[in-house]
Amino acid sequence: MHRYFLFIFLCFSSIVYSQSTVRKAQSSFEDAQQYVRQNIFDEGIKHLNEAIKADPKFQQAYLQLGDIYKRIRNIQKAKENYRLALSVAPIENPNTYFILGETELQTGDYPQAKQNFEHFLAKATNVDPKFINKTKKYVLDCDFSIDAIKKPVPYEPFNMGFYVNSEYRDYFPALTADGQTIIFTRNVKGNEDFYKSVKKSGEWQKAESLSENINTPNFNEGAQSISPDGRYLFFTGCNRPDGIGRCDIYVCRREGNDWSQPVNLGPIINTLEWESQPSISADGSTLYFLSNRAGGFGGYDIWKSILDEEGHWTAPTNVGPHVNTPYDEATPFIHPDGKTLYFSSDGWAGLGQKDIFYSKLQADGSFSKAVNLGYPINTFNDEIGFIVSADGKEGLFSSNLDGGFGDVDIYRFKLPENLKPGPVTYVKGIVKDRETNETLEASVLVINLKTNEAAYNEITDKITGDFMAVMPANERYSFNAFAEGYLLYSKHFDIKPTDANKPFELELLLDKIKVGSKVVLSNIFFETNKFELLPASMIELNILADLLKSNLSMAIEIQGHTDNVGDNKANQKLSESRAKAVYEYLIENGIDKKQLNYKGYGEEKPAFDNTTEDGKQKNRRTEFLVVKF
Repeated sequence: MHRYFLFIFLCFSSIVYSQSTVRKAQSSFEDAQQYVRQNIFDEGIKHLNEAIKADPKFQQAYLQLGDIYKRIRNIQKAKENYRLALSVAPIENPNTYFILGETELQTGDYPQAKQNFEHFLAKATNVDPKFINKTKKYVLDCDFSIDAIKKPVPYEPFNMGFYVNSEYRDYFPALTADGQTIIFTRNVKGNEDFYKSVKKSGEWQKAESLSENINTPNFNEGAQSISPDGRYLFFTGCNRPDGIGRCDIYVCRREGNDWSQPVNLGPIINTLEWESQPSISADGSTLYFLSNRAGGFGGYDIWKSILDEEGHWTAPTNVGPHVNTPYDEATPFIHPDGKTLYFSSDGWAGLGQKDIFYSKLQADGSFSKAVNLGYPINTFNDEIGFIVSADGKEGLFSSNLDGGFGDVDIYRFKLPENLKPGPVTYVKGIVKDRETNETLEASVLVINLKTNEAAYNEITDKITGDFMAVMPANERYSFNAFAEGYLLYSKHFDIKPTDANKPFELELLLDKIKVGSKVVLSNIFFETNKFELLPASMIELNILADLLKSNLSMAIEIQGHTDNVGDNKANQKLSESRAKAVYEYLIENGIDKKQLNYKGYGEEKPAFDNTTEDGKQKNRRTEFLVVKF
């Protein structure tokens, strides 16, 4: 009997304890709801944990904790709580399996994520097709990730150092072609501004605010692109007084050591929608940027606009379905090779969220299908704001990797060979007056002789006289510089792939127009032993024509020269015929005969050693002599 009564007492005590526990758990859960409705999540989490402590099988509390952690972007904690909810008991609603799979995908648990996505697809009914398509895309992400992790690419990130990075958020790096200047965005207590660091003796110097003309205390400036020569800064400005939409694209120009006031690119580029994250091509002719304007594939797409001959931006066009997806693309970066577009996207198969991809510009103007840069460059985190140095050796990006100086730092790493862009080089120079050695504001024009398009067309800095022209390799270029009152400067470059990353440094000394001055026209071309002008000659001849039209008191003698190979009389005749061809072209293009004369000198006046092939080639030249001014 005593044992029987003891059993009854114990059972009754257990029921009373269970009911008390349930009431306490429910009370804590209801208290949590008051805070959750007010978005006071810390208190909500605290009361939900009290509810679980009182009742470890409180499934609804686990689910709500998962939802809160997911909302505040603590994905690891969200995943843990969703899993605990399912460990209590199976859940009929298949959406829970989708949500759990998403948190697993975003934390790198790819096999488990795939299993839960497939469970959702098997059980879901009457679901929006877009939701089904997204789940199928997630399954592709899992398959891609499982395979990518088995085949990692070489990757070792290095922090850019405390002179570049700070205790704050530093991100969106932009680099000049010579690798000597980095401009990036720094977020100090919610305000985004631009900072700059320059490299001296191989070391980055302490970053400083870029310019008071650009940075503001009341508006955010960010997501910038620097032209390879460091002369133009395109950037995103949001909610500015002269804005057209919420975020617009602006441009400003470097003037000496400071920058001009920003200029809104106007309603062709900017709309009432959202335009951001510009990237300018090396030749300045194409602007890539992000927009959610109508006519895209969905979400945020990458668009491009071309600068026409009159200096106006054309109506933007979408870069197409091999880059853009129904989801979101971000942070486009067109490499100085003019063909390799790096960008981020969560629409192509990847490792979880936004991965970095590249696509190549094809001969027909379209882009090739996006290629994922691979693991561990890409991870289950967002990878955005990626750029590649002009020499193609390094990638730069921002991350919150362990051991950094602040919340987000800028890092660099050696780019694997298969991910590198096309080879490029650059000409870095300064233009001066030959006699005074003073710097000049001059026009510098570099033309790709294969495409007849400008690779660089810019005026040197009016204070420093400097310029930097990027030239993709495996091309032929004419190079000219000219200033008012001066003779033109002529040079020719044949850039072979082996010349890539071997920059040219020039000091261009311009001669004032005066009698007796002579200029070798390095970009006048004829076929061997012929005197018909080749089409590639027209660019430089037109520049010479403009020089003569601007100086009507100027008269020149066009001179033809050959090497010493072959018959002397034949060389004399050939040189005179070539000089005459130039003479006739200039007359046909509006030059008065009074300003022109021509003469062939054959092999009589070599300027170089005729015993070497290089010397002979240089002796086969066309030049002009100023005979009157």
